[in-house]
This record gives sequence, C-alpha cells and structure tokens, in this order.
Amino acid sequence: MGNIILNWEKIRERFFQSPGVNRTLFLVTLDKCFLALSALDCVDILSQILQMSAVNYLQPHVIGSLPNLLLEDAFRNLSSLFKDLYDRTSASTQRALYGWMKQILQKSYNTSEFNESTSWVRAESLWILGRYMVHLPLEEILKINLNEIRLFISYDNATKQLDTVYDITPELAQALLKRINSSGFDMRNTSTIYRQGCFAFSVMAVLGLLVCFYDDLEQMEAAVAQALLHQMIKCNQLRGFQAEVHELKSQLLNIAMQNQTLNDTLGSLSDAVVGLTSSQLESLSPEAVHNAIATLNQVSGWAKSQVMILSSKYLSYEKVLSFYNVSQMGALVAGIGTWSLLSMNPRELAHIIRGTTSQYLSDLSPAQQQGILRKIAASGDFSSSVKDIQGAFFKEVSLSGLWKQTGYNSSMLKDKELRSSQALYLYELLSKENDPVDLLSTGQLVKGVTCQLIESMDTDIFLNNFKFFEMNLHLLSPYQVNCLAWKFWKVSNASIPPFLLLALPSEYLEYITGPLCVPFLDRLGKTGMDLLNPSHHKRDAVLQKVQECLNSSIADEYDVDLLGNLICHLPAAFLHGRMSLKAMGAALHQFKLCQELSHEQKTEIKYKLLQLYGASNNWTAETTLDVGPFITLLSKEELNVLAEKFPAIILQIAKTTGAVPSAEELLSAVFEVVSKGSPRLPHSRADCMGTRAPSSNEIIKLAEANVFWSVQELECMDPRTFDRNVELLGAVSGFNSSQLTALKEKAKQVWGSLPDWRSYQIVSLGRIALALTEQEITELHLHSIDTISVLSQQTEWTLAQARAILQGFLEDSGQTISTLKSFDLVGLGAILCALNSTEITSIRTAEFSAAVARIGMLFCGTPVLRQFKKMTESVFGAAASWNGSILQEIGTIAGGLNEDELKAFDKSLMPYFQPSAVRHIPPEIFQALSPEQIANLGPENAAMVTASQRECLDASQLQSLGLALDGARSSSPRPQSSAGSPQEGQSPA
Repeated sequence: MGNIILNWEKIRERFFQSPGVNRTLFLVTLDKCFLALSALDCVDILSQILQMSAVNYLQPHVIGSLPNLLLEDAFRNLSSLFKDLYDRTSASTQRALYGWMKQILQKSYNTSEFNESTSWVRAESLWILGRYMVHLPLEEILKINLNEIRLFISYDNATKQLDTVYDITPELAQALLKRINSSGFDMRNTSTIYRQGCFAFSVMAVLGLLVCFYDDLEQMEAAVAQALLHQMIKCNQLRGFQAEVHELKSQLLNIAMQNQTLNDTLGSLSDAVVGLTSSQLESLSPEAVHNAIATLNQVSGWAKSQVMILSSKYLSYEKVLSFYNVSQMGALVAGIGTWSLLSMNPRELAHIIRGTTSQYLSDLSPAQQQGILRKIAASGDFSSSVKDIQGAFFKEVSLSGLWKQTGYNSSMLKDKELRSSQALYLYELLSKENDPVDLLSTGQLVKGVTCQLIESMDTDIFLNNFKFFEMNLHLLSPYQVNCLAWKFWKVSNASIPPFLLLALPSEYLEYITGPLCVPFLDRLGKTGMDLLNPSHHKRDAVLQKVQECLNSSIADEYDVDLLGNLICHLPAAFLHGRMSLKAMGAALHQFKLCQELSHEQKTEIKYKLLQLYGASNNWTAETTLDVGPFITLLSKEELNVLAEKFPAIILQIAKTTGAVPSAEELLSAVFEVVSKGSPRLPHSRADCMGTRAPSSNEIIKLAEANVFWSVQELECMDPRTFDRNVELLGAVSGFNSSQLTALKEKAKQVWGSLPDWRSYQIVSLGRIALALTEQEITELHLHSIDTISVLSQQTEWTLAQARAILQGFLEDSGQTISTLKSFDLVGLGAILCALNSTEITSIRTAEFSAAVARIGMLFCGTPVLRQFKKMTESVFGAAASWNGSILQEIGTIAGGLNEDELKAFDKSLMPYFQPSAVRHIPPEIFQALSPEQIANLGPENAAMVTASQRECLDASQLQSLGLALDGARSSSPRPQSSAGSPQEGQSPA
C-alpha cells in the first residue's frame, strides 16, 4: 500500500499469539459475522480461532450468543467443531452447548410429532450430538423410537462415536443398552449377523463404551463373555466407575472360564487378565503364557508383581533370551530380571534399545537400565550403540562413559534427553568444530551453555540465535536465564524482552511501563515465575509490577487471559478486593492448574466461588465438576451434602485430588458415601462378627480414602480380598504404623511364613513393607537386585531397617560390597545411605563411576557423603580439579566437601553445584565460602541456602547472598532511578 508493506502472515501469527486480540476476534465474529458473511465462512473463522488458541473462550454465557437459526451444513460444521473441543470445555459449557444443539435440532423436526410419550431424538440427532449425547435425560433416552435406535446403530461411525463417551454414567449406558436390545438386536450373538446396505456387523462390536456397563449376565455362554471382555479393553478410558467395571470383568471372567482351565482361556480374556490374582497367574503353565503373549503384550495396567510372574513364565518357555523374544513382550519387558538382561548378547541388547521395544524402556527400573548399558559397554560396541540410544534412556549414560567415546555430532543428539552434566561436556566438546546455531538448534544442548559462552558470543550471533534460547526456556536453569538477561542488557537494553528483566535485580523492573506491560505479562504468564526462581523480596517486587500493569484490578476475562499462570501468585488481598466475579468465572480453570496456592489464597477462592455459584447445597452436578479440586475448601458438612447428591462426581474428584493435606475432609466424605452403599457381609471369624471388613469394590473406589479403615477392620479383611488388592493398599500414602502393621500381619496370614514369600509378593507390598522389623527383614529372601530396587523406592526406612535390607541382599546374593556391580549400586538406591566408611571405600571405582549420577541423587547424611566424595576423587581426580560438568554429575556428593576444598573452588564454578548439594553442605563448612563465591552461587542455589546455613554467615556474606538471590552483578551498571518512571499520559495495560 504505497510505501507501506503489510505482512499479513506475520500479523495473523501475532493475532493468534495474543490472548486479548484472539478473544476479541472470537467475540466480534460471533457478534457481527453471521450478519455480514455466509454462515459457513463464519463457522470456518470460529473454528480457526478456537482450535488455534490455547485459551478457551466458550463460557456458558457466551453460548447464548450463538445463532439459533443456521442452515444445515453450517450447523453440522459448528456442531462438529464443538465435539472436537469437548474436553477443553467446562462441564457447565458442555451442558450449555448441549442445550443449544438440542434447541436447533428440535426446530429442524416437525414438533407436532412430539408428545410426552415420544422423543424428539432421532438417529441423526444422536450422530450430530456426538459426545454431547451423555447430557440427554434418562427419561428422554427411554422414549427414543426403536426404529431410530436401529438406524443409529447401523451408521458407519456409530462405533467411533460410542467409543468416545468417556463421561457416560452407568444409568444412561444401561438405558441405551435396553433400547438397543428392545430394537430387535440380539446382543449376545457374537457372529456377524446384521446387514445395512453393503455393511455387515455384530452389535456387540458397535456398542463402544456401553459394553462397560452391560448387566444382563444370566445364563450367558462363555463365548459371549469372552467377546464382551474383548470389547471391554477400552473401558479404562472412562472418567469414573472403574470399580464397577472391575466387578463386571471379574464376573465375566468367571463365566468365560466355565468348564475350561485358565491355561486354555488365557489368550481370550483380553485385559481382564489384570484382575487375576498372583496365585492364579502362578498356576499358569509357561506354554499357556507363550501362546497368549499376543494378547498379553497389548494389555496395560499391570501391577509390578504380575509383570514379574508373567515375564518369568514366558522366559522359562523360551529358554534363550533373544531380541525376537523380548520384542514380543510389550509392557511385560519390565518384568525381565536384571541378570536375565545381562545374559543377552550385547548386539541384541543394542537392537532392543533402538527397536520397537524402546518405547517400554522408561518402564524399566534404573537397575535394569544400568545393567543394559553396562553389558553393552563391556562388549566394546558401546561407541556405536550409544548413538542409537534415544529419549530419556540416554540420561543413564555416565559422564565418564561419555568421555570414553568419540564421533559425536549435533544431529545425533536431537532425539536424546540430556542431564546437565552431559550437556555441559558435549557442548564444550562440539563447540570446537560446530557453529552455535547447529548446537542450539538441537534443543537439549542448551542445558550445556555456560555463562562464559553466552558472554563471549558475538552480538549478532547472540541476537540471531536468541530464539533458540527462548524456544527452550523450560530447559534452562535460572542461572542461565540470568546470564541471558545480562547479555541482552549489555548488547541491546532497548529491545530486551520484558520477561528477561525479571532475571535482573528488582530495580530493573522500573523499565516495564506502558506498552511494555502487555508483552511482559503475556510472556511471564506463559513461562511462569518458578522458572526464574526469584527470591521472596524479588517476588514481591514482581507481583507489585504485575498489579501496576493490571491497573490494580482483574476486571474481566481479558485480564485473566493475559495473566496466564501468574494468577497463581497474586496475593489473597488483591484477589479479594480487586478481582471481579466475571473474571473469577474465567479464572477457575487457571486456578485449578496452580501447584502451590497458600491457605489465604484458597480461602479467597472459596469466598469468590460461593459468590459466583451460591451456597454449595444449591450447586448442580456441572458446577461441582467445574469447581473440581476446590471442593476440598468446603467444610465437612458441605462436602457430605455434595457427596449425598453427587457420589460419583465426588469419587471422581477425590481420585484426581489424591493425598494432598487439604483433602482429608474430602476423603472422609468419600469414605462415608462408599460405606453407606456397601452391605455388611457375615464373617467366618468370631472376633470379626459385626465388623465391616473392606471389600475389593470398596478398596478400588476409595483409593487414598482407604486410610479411614480402622485397624480392626483391616485385620478382618478376607484373605482373598487382601491378595487381590495388596498393591492398591500398599500405595495408600496416609496409612499409619498401626494400619501398616495390621496389613503386614494379614500378608503373613495369606502368604505363610516370611521365608516362603516370593520376590513378587515382597514387591507388591509397597508401603506395607515399612512395617517389617529388622528381624523379619532378615527372614526374607532378598537375593534379587530387582526386589531391592523396588524396596529402595520407599523413603521412610529407619537406618536399622536399611542395614537389614543391605545385609540380607549381600548374604542372599552371595556378594560382598567389593563385588557389587554398577546396577547393584543403582538398585540399592537410598539403602546405600546405610553403608559405613569401610564399606564405601571397598566399592570398586569403575562400578562407582558408572553409578555416580544416581548416587548423587541420594539424600544421605554428612559422614556418608564425605566417603562418597573420596570415592568420587578416585574417579574424577582431586576436588580442586573438578569442573562444572563434574559438579553437576555428582549432585549431593558435593555436600561432602571439607572446608579447605570448598574454599578452593573458583567462584565461576559455584553455579554448577546442584541445588540439592548446596542444602547438604553443613553450616560450619558453608560459612567457609568467601563473599565472592556466595555472590556467584546463582539465583537457584542461593534460594536453597537453609536457615541454619544463613545463621553462620557474617554481614558481608549475607550481603553477597542477597546479590545472588537478586541476580545482581557487582560490575554491572544499575539503572537510573528515573529511567522507569512512566511518562505523563501513559496508562497501564
């Protein structure tokens, strides 16, 4: 246009990146477009806006603005869009959209045909509604004309539609099943018997998720039960009702096995095999498992003990472990013992880590992964194999292992995840022969960019490649972000991205005024404050700037869009007086994503919710679902009322909320509602008469709420119930020592004496194992590192228990400390903290070297860390020679450095101590750091300094700590005090 160039592609891209502009586009299109353009064009525009935006603009009050007169094609297209967005909308919006669709559908039919006994719903209506069909009232479903039901079932896409009704209730599903059955289809006929035009089909195959609630089991044949079980493999996608599904599968399992053995039917039971007890799986023959492997490898949801049993059975049939055999196992690969993996040919192991089985490598324990790497490394083929290791598995390669290899290039690192220690080493190595753009474009390598490298970058190279840092901001440490901010300030402070100012000292926030407010809030809302790890002082300054940019209020949904997850950090007083109810309605979804809200913030959110929705006893099902985890803010009385009205919804919310401290009242309400609905069954034990014992159904429904069973109720549990649900009970985090002891005694009752316990049984205990005494631990067979690897995941062992586990493993496996391999060390995990000085010094250097990164994740006591530090010196040389990659590799072991060693570190290395290591430096050692060293800790490490460490610091050290927390540099220019003052007439965002 004359001398003006309009780059529409760039403008369009900016539109969709800007929440405010995007929302305006949506509302303007809704308000104006249907009057000016064709309905199809307007639907297309709405579709683009809604699908490209990360923010959801479909609020219930907006649905009222949707056109209620649309031509058929436009209506179908818009309905299809809403079906695609179903999971991104709130329950209240889903209900409102159902109402809008219903209104148009009813208008499109001859209303004179409808009366109290006939339904407006036709086959076409069900297809157009899609997932919104779950909002049909029960009485409406029971009135649907049977011809319409028959026609709907015959549609090509009926199966696909019914496969996606994840939030359907048992009542609605059974009503639909009843109508389908009444419409003339024999749902028990498993053959292909019905024809519609050119298509032939079995009704059972098109029932989708309705099969999860099939309830006509009388006189059912085994073949029908097997067919139903085959269809029920998708039932784990339901939003709730898993206990009911589990019970149905159990009943069908019994029918499917009528007059047949488990060995004969195993391959036809689909994922119902997950419901088999350990004793049932133990009874299987190796041949039966081998014959059924094509079914078993498709199943998900296995418990660790089940995987161990089935893998053992399968491998005992195969005799020789090969790449082909392993590739047939699917998720059962995780059950292969570490020693079995070590028996494999190294070349075949190398095939496993890069073949189709590689998708299951994340399911392997660290000990199994270390075993695989050790075997490949010992073969001499490690150099070629290491290049084929993909994803997170590469993070298990030790730093010393990387040192031994050559031939690295940037392209081979693109599909690998890196630890910081690996990235630091590899970036330095590759930077000698590669351009920064090649290295930075790999993504993960940005973790290895040091401050010195950033500072030495040519200005043009830095500015041209800054986009790679920005794209991978989530991979950078707060220290790296701080370095980027200082570099940008130095080379181009006028164009520094506003969010980077957060990484500089608080006074630099003064530069964020007027037009800079929106990009500052927008980017900070997307990246979050946690990444930049500001101190409490700086956090307050940042939040004050946020409030200034908002003109001291959150007026509407536009402000909420702009804030993103910044809303999680706003003080309760600001939320109380400065946030409108209109904004609260839009902010609820964002508040649900907040990780750590204070008690005061939660109290304010509850106050706003009650203002927005009214008293909780008047809430609808949709409101309760929308409030979600915030129902934990309600009183016990309020929760009990909701639990009575909407038991399934409360159970669903409790499952996703888990064992957070504020959820105790919610879990109590869940326990009450489940208890009321369960009958008291007679008990064979005289001392248990009148005591209600937990059933399988209750244990599955309750999850973390199982914590409310009394010790006596747990003691009276049926042995078969315990055997079937031991993993679920072992996963309850809230059980106290008395409850755990009762469950341990139940295990003895069910499995016999301790020496008879099998490895898979010990593994299945979870937290219940914490109740074992030292004497009881010595009676267990602990020869397998895979068993130890599971036990070491528990973090509550006493020192005496840990010593007993260690001694038990050494004795039962016939080893000494000096014969332990790297995978043994990794598998022992936190148990290593029970080693004494003599034992640590007898660990072989090569094995310690391969496991040091894992050992550096342990939180051991200072004497143990000091011995580990001495071992580390045997691998990496004297502490005085350590560099940043070594400090990152050894983690908490650096907490074992002595006073002289710590003082000797160059200040430039201080940011490379891992934050966990900083916390583990004893206060009397920490005080030896010079003010210069402390000033260079970096923001993240400075934030980890404990109160007891602070108490030992003098005034100059404390001043340096303040500088580090603030991201300050003594040599850097401070901003002029007037530089950030808003010009007259400027207004906030």
